[in-house]
Amino acid sequence: MEKSYRVDQQLKRQMQQNLSAFTPEVETNTTLRNAAVALVITNAPACNDEASILLTRRPAKLNQHSGQYALPGGKLDHNETVFDAARRELEEELGLSLPAENILGRLDDYPTRSGFCISPVVIWAGLDADIKPSPDEVDAVFYIPFSQLDSDEIPIFETGADPARPVLCSAFSTLGHRMYAPTAAVMYQFREVVIRGLATRVNHFDQPEFAWH
Repeated sequence: MEKSYRVDQQLKRQMQQNLSAFTPEVETNTTLRNAAVALVITNAPACNDEASILLTRRPAKLNQHSGQYALPGGKLDHNETVFDAARRELEEELGLSLPAENILGRLDDYPTRSGFCISPVVIWAGLDADIKPSPDEVDAVFYIPFSQLDSDEIPIFETGADPARPVLCSAFSTLGHRMYAPTAAVMYQFREVVIRGLATRVNHFDQPEFAWH
């Protein structure tokens, strides 16, 4: 039977069920700086109603991780939850304001080489999300279709600084080249948990050295 990736209530219910059955791992290292990212489900303008994930490229002028691919997100404010931070950062970066009830769940915390603990939050935007990217925080916006996310050609593993910890990356035709962890790792776990209903972990995969700083 052909898989359906349409942005509709059936897809939303299935993703909610998959997330409800998943128990996310929470990082216990309190020396890391807490950050949240948003995995936003909507349709790409050129893909009719096919579900996609919003992905950004950071401007070259930023001090940290300039020019890299990233999910909308950033550091938590004082006493802020990861869910509130993901929604706030989504509005600041892409001008997209979504209510708390649009949150479907969360994935595992991912500790980064640059000293952050990334908490991924899955948010439903529905059809035709009206985004208004901030030029100060976003250089470009991409829509990664579920059909590319669900390909058996991802993930790809490369040898990193620690031979016991391969570097996870993915090649999406939308981008035209490879994208690396941590963003690639978070999106891979999204595929495994939210689309396929599996309990795959990714926080043991490493990042390339250019993403360490």
